[in-house]
Amino acid sequence: MKKFLAAVLAGSLFFGGCATRGLQEMDANAVNYEMSYEVGIVKHIKPVVIKDNGTGTFLGAIAGAVLGSLVGEGRGNTLATLAGGVGGAYAGNQVGKANAQELSVTLDNGGNVVVLAKGKKFYVNQRVRIVKHDGRVYSVEAF
Repeated sequence: MKKFLAAVLAGSLFFGGCATRGLQEMDANAVNYEMSYEVGIVKHIKPVVIKDNGTGTFLGAIAGAVLGSLVGEGRGNTLATLAGGVGGAYAGNQVGKANAQELSVTLDNGGNVVVLAKGKKFYVNQRVRIVKHDGRVYSVEAF
């Protein structure tokens, strides 16, 4: 059973790295909807950290517990499993956080908006396009 769990963990880590990189990921709800965009200039940038939504903590706890269960026997194995779960949860929580930027943007129409953007680096006085639907921002791109 332990070897099976270790194989499942190793496989999930391997196949998790097979995602397409370099392409922007879009929410599945964006399909078949008309979206609008606004163009403006970044006036102020504030670095922020987006908290883990719980997924990193959960997956880290499972991975840590599985790896911990491979260590020792008897009570030592139980303690290693618990320690692995706790350590994995903490590590997963830290990994699940994301660096982002809070952008204050003056729009071409004279309005002002604040949006969170992660995964890209923006600069003051850079022109950006903010794509949105029903008040939800789907992407922020350098324009």
